[in-house]
Amino acid sequence: MAADFTDLHDDLRAVAADVLARGSAVDWATLVDAGWVGLEVPDGLGGSGATFAEVAVICEELGRAAASTSYLGGAVLAVGVLNTVADSAVRDPLLAGIADGTIRAAAVLGDFTVSSGGLLTGHADFVPDAAGADRLLVAATDAAGGNVVVVADELTVTAQPLLDETRSVATVTADGIEVSESAVLHANAMAALRNRAALAVACDSLGLAEAMLAATVDYAKTRTQFGRPIGSFQAVKHACADMQVKNSVARALIREAVNSSEADLAAAVAMAKSYTCGAAVDVVGKALQLHGGIGYTWESGIHVYLKRATFNRSLFGSPAAHRQHLAQRYRTSKAK
Repeated sequence: MAADFTDLHDDLRAVAADVLARGSAVDWATLVDAGWVGLEVPDGLGGSGATFAEVAVICEELGRAAASTSYLGGAVLAVGVLNTVADSAVRDPLLAGIADGTIRAAAVLGDFTVSSGGLLTGHADFVPDAAGADRLLVAATDAAGGNVVVVADELTVTAQPLLDETRSVATVTADGIEVSESAVLHANAMAALRNRAALAVACDSLGLAEAMLAATVDYAKTRTQFGRPIGSFQAVKHACADMQVKNSVARALIREAVNSSEADLAAAVAMAKSYTCGAAVDVVGKALQLHGGIGYTWESGIHVYLKRATFNRSLFGSPAAHRQHLAQRYRTSKAK
């Protein structure tokens, strides 16, 4: 998020806020019309040729609105998967179709293999936006251990129920399904895809945490107790200050991860994901508490943010899993 693009990101954020203010459920056509789906699609294929820094802005605003969309699986991850593949007669029409809205794809990041005979086998849980997708883009390894993306549409997709009703996830299973040679695309940088997914979720958590802080501050200014606004009480001030500190640290870590080089990306994402998604649950929980009795009602809407923050915390790696990765990296560096 370089300073040169600050104005662009501010404009993008303002437009996103305006679109999302019309309703928390945003359909695929609206995402396409807004130009968000094709942000990272090359301009020669109908996209904007932008970077993940711009996508991160949209992810943050979707979290701020607790919006129900298919953006994570259908755009952020699907385009990310295809951008690891070289130009081809298969890849390019897929990217163009995603950009113009005629194709809704979903990326499947799990444990899949393609045999030398062209049989796809594997399983993945909690795949975002897989149900109803026109194409499934399966990250897999081939018989030689190489990275490939398999374009499929006949896998077994089973919707998974969630407490977080703003998300749609599914299990995806392939039990020796035959795939054509043309559907197997050789890819690179596949390890970065999970980092990309984790960082997108962290951006979402930052947005929802900031929304909860803003809502709590507004409430503390208007809710009175003992003849004065509750925001004037020291305990409430300290609680809001703690929420602000958590959000500020999270934003700094996300900014670092978005701007990281490939060599430092895994560690930067692990720090951003583990801290931000854990902090977001704490911030929303504190918002619930500071809203008093109304915070526990359906009317306040805080429960929507709490359930989303809780699911984000585990999606694409729990804080404990990411911290374990950081610890292993530290032990490895010390051993050298």
